[in-house]
Order: sequence, then structure tokens, then C-alpha cells
Amino acid sequence: MKKDFKMKNRPGKPGEEKEVIYSSQHWRLLKQLRARAIELMKLLRRYSLNPIVHGSIVRGDITPQSDIDIVLPYNVPSFIVEEALEAAGIKVLYKEIVQATPLSAVKVYIHLSERETVSFPLTKLSLREREFYTFGGESTLEELLKDIRKPGVNKRLMLVKPTLKGHVEYSIIGRESEVARILGISIDTVNERKKMLLKRSAVGRTGLYMKVEIPSIQPLETVIRKLISSGRLKLTNN
Repeated sequence: MKKDFKMKNRPGKPGEEKEVIYSSQHWRLLKQLRARAIELMKLLRRYSLNPIVHGSIVRGDITPQSDIDIVLPYNVPSFIVEEALEAAGIKVLYKEIVQATPLSAVKVYIHLSERETVSFPLTKLSLREREFYTFGGESTLEELLKDIRKPGVNKRLMLVKPTLKGHVEYSIIGRESEVARILGISIDTVNERKKMLLKRSAVGRTGLYMKVEIPSIQPLETVIRKLISSGRLKLTNN
């Protein structure tokens, strides 16, 4: 796993820049992935939830292995999300409660398939945690419906800027301030993400402070209460 990440996501070299023209197959796949994201976001909207989607389907530089990452970037009762998915007949593969470090927000990931997730925090996101999604590119349901693509940085630390024919991309190394301005986020977030992705490229993924996998049939609220009672989980907002 670590080797695969390092090989596939080797950072672009400083000064590297190129234009990518999408094939008809690429446009077709992008349309399919976005249609699925729209479907999931609409069903969450029916429960007065306001999801975003982030990553390659926002930017456009998708591959057949691209994920559909739907995010509720704010605190929400877990049972509401589960009810929304159940009411729509969406099957759940499994769920996870994850905390990257002791100081990070606690997040829930509901895996609908190997490449589809709905996630949300159980504790308040810090500014940098919130800007993480903007860094990689994020869109609202309305933006997807209007077929808008937006810029963001991929795992190779390349800023992807959509064009009519595809996209242009260039390394963010040495252009951090420019990237922060284009994305509308802090330079601190850009530098933090750059440092993390460079480290991940060099040594692979590191461990998580907490990761609890939950069977699909087990309610999240039940597990959360047990984790709090045992002292393993503290839901303290910053």
C-alpha cells in the first residue's frame, strides 16, 4: 500500500507544467461520476443537509479509480445521515470513526462502496481542516448541476486548473502564495498540505490515532456512546 501510493503520487517537479486534453472517454467517465455524486447529494438535501463533493471529479482530472467523496463539512447527528441513506435505499458497505491525531477532528466515514463515501465530523473542524477540502477542489450541488469545474491540488502537488478542452496543471512548489490566492485559502494550509504530501510520498501513509470499523448494520450512535463511555472517544469541540 505504501509503495503504491509513493509510485502513483510522486510529486511533480518544481517548474513542471503541462496542458491535458481530455478524450471523449474521459469526458464520458467524468459525466458518469458527477451524475452519481449529484444523485447522492440530492438525497442528502432531502433531509436538509448541505453536502459538498471534493477531489478529482471537481477538478476534472479523474481516472477509472477515482473516488466519489461526499462531505458534510459541519457537525451533524449521525442518525440523520443514516436515515437519509436508508430511506433512499442506499446500501452501506461499512462505517468508520477516524481521528488522525489527538488534536484532529473526529470524523465518520460511511462507505457505500469501495470508491464512494459520505463523511462528516463529530467535532468542529479547524480552519485548516475545513480548507483541506478547498485545497483539493470542492463543489456544491448547484455547481455540479451547472457543470462547473473548479481548481484544486492533486496528490502529486499539481494545481489543476480546468479549461474548455481539459485542464492545465503545474507544480505548486515555489508557487504556494499564488496557489493560496487562486483557491482562496490560507498560505498556512497550502504549506501544511505540501509538507504532508511530500512526507507521504517519501515514507508512505502513516498510522491514525484512532480508527474504528463498524459493521453496516450497527447504528453509529450506539458505537459512539460506547466509545465515549470507555474513554476512547472525547467529543470536545475546539
